[in-house]
Amino acid sequence: MRAAWKVFCLFAAILVASLGLAHLLVPDIAPVAFAEEPQPLWAVMTAFFLRAIELIAASVATIAFAVIAGAYLRHELRRLSRNASSRADRCPR
Repeated sequence: MRAAWKVFCLFAAILVASLGLAHLLVPDIAPVAFAEEPQPLWAVMTAFFLRAIELIAASVATIAFAVIAGAYLRHELRRLSRNASSRADRCPR
């Protein structure tokens, strides 16, 4: 579980860093080659690269968070089922 939190935090930080770099380096550049007005090639490629990093980091962070949520729900459901079975054993019928 600790490893999943580390992965989540690492990729969340990468996502924030790539978003910040994109806004800092190429604020008004679309990451596609076709736009209304000509754009410098380096800016388009940088925007495309940063967008790819953003999407990958967001995907990995989402998957890590889903694993964390699933493990937490599994733990809670097991705890609830154990409590329910122990209450059923104590109650006379």
